[in-house]
Amino acid sequence: MKVTLNTSEIADRLSSDKNSNFSYDGAYALAEYLEDYEKSTGEEMEFDLVSIRCDFSEYKSLQEWAHDHFSNAWEELGFDEKDFDSDEFDDAIREYITDHCTLIEFDGGIITQQF
Repeated sequence: MKVTLNTSEIADRLSSDKNSNFSYDGAYALAEYLEDYEKSTGEEMEFDLVSIRCDFSEYKSLQEWAHDHFSNAWEELGFDEKDFDSDEFDDAIREYITDHCTLIEFDGGIITQQF
């Protein structure tokens, strides 16, 4: 027996999971990403809430992600905190993430794949 979920149903399940940190907007962006991935590979995915929760995390911003992953994010990414430029810093973080894993940006935050 197989049940096919639409984007909203996937987002509802992800955002209502009490053990995850997905907002509805983040969950919806992740659902769209997973659907696009399915289409690009031509293989159907089985919805596994626990696996998705373990593989992806949501952050409110690129800078929140950087501070969560580096003890001193500015220095780790080659910036001097005194000459801090938020846009350049965001670009450096974006580049770092996309070089190492999946980055999903949406209005209100980002989703990254764990690495």
